[in-house]
Amino acid sequence: MKICIASSAGGHLSESLKLLPILKGHNVFFFTFHSKHIGNSILGHKVYYTVDPKRNIIKFFNVFSDSFKVFGRENPDLIISTGANVAVPISLIGKCNGKKLIHIECGAQVNTPSLTGRVLYPFADLFIVRWRALLQKYGKKAIYGGLSI
Repeated sequence: MKICIASSAGGHLSESLKLLPILKGHNVFFFTFHSKHIGNSILGHKVYYTVDPKRNIIKFFNVFSDSFKVFGRENPDLIISTGANVAVPISLIGKCNGKKLIHIECGAQVNTPSLTGRVLYPFADLFIVRWRALLQKYGKKAIYGGLSI
């Protein structure tokens, strides 16, 4: 199975790296943006970089454009999002093309849903929260996964 892990650099990417042991044997690639915090953390994996949109609408359109290119080139079966903004375009493009979407809410989101979570919740095939308090904020689709994911 070809899997796209889409996340912003930094903590979101660190959280997604914890998934790699359970994804062994699958063709995994990353979609993120350049950051000095990435370092060697994703060495050995295919990585596609885009710009950091930083809630800038022009840059966000650049991310959408890059997402179309990456999706067209890779055609993943599954997209896993750990947030934030950079994960939204490729996740939505994937859903529009019949692909499965898993969103894992950031561990830092204790009581309040993230903007990415609010956008992707209606589209996600599996929606995992890290804190039980968020189960009340989202609907029945959300499941508790704990911090050990």
